[in-house]
Amino acid sequence: MSKSLIAAVVLFCVLQTTFGLYFHISETERKCFIEEVPDETTVIVNYKVELYDPRSNGFMPSSPGIGMHVEVRDSDDKVILSRVYSSEGRISFTSHIPGEHVICMYSNSTAWFSGAQLRVHLDIQVGEHAIDYANVAQKEKLTELQLRIRQLLDQVDQITKEQNYQRYREERFRHTSESTNSRVLWWSLAQTFVLVCMGFWQMRHLKSFFEAKKLV
Repeated sequence: MSKSLIAAVVLFCVLQTTFGLYFHISETERKCFIEEVPDETTVIVNYKVELYDPRSNGFMPSSPGIGMHVEVRDSDDKVILSRVYSSEGRISFTSHIPGEHVICMYSNSTAWFSGAQLRVHLDIQVGEHAIDYANVAQKEKLTELQLRIRQLLDQVDQITKEQNYQRYREERFRHTSESTNSRVLWWSLAQTFVLVCMGFWQMRHLKSFFEAKKLV
């Protein structure tokens, strides 16, 4: 039972930190993806652009002139990456603050393919999943045991970052809740004060009316 639970948790973490997909985009479209990233975490985006071919009724490798403009914004809406890439490539950036990072992609020009449709294959990897351990082992000449220890250390480091990020989210949510509750309290007090003032004014108005009519 415990092994099944651990396996489910590991699978969930993997799905949370890496995914692959493809989408269609035209010359005027802009596609954006939101990725929640802890601070000081490496994110790698692999992409490949294919151009629709009406003769074969399918998608073919795009010409060298067609590229993608990639823009990345952090949770403070600050641009941390904005440049034009080729039709196939690898994008890497490191987060400096935790939170939602928005990755937007759109075609670099409309003149080359005149309204044709593009298919973009996208693969986003976060944290230790963005590390090429085969390259690390070859570069640093690590044994299989040393490489495994390196992977475990990176996983522990990533888990620590995820825990810190969850604490950060919890603290931000608590501040938001406290601020909302405080505003609701002050709004209720303001409504009560207005009602008391209106009741007092109505009582004085009625008293003046009865005195004018000599009813009291």
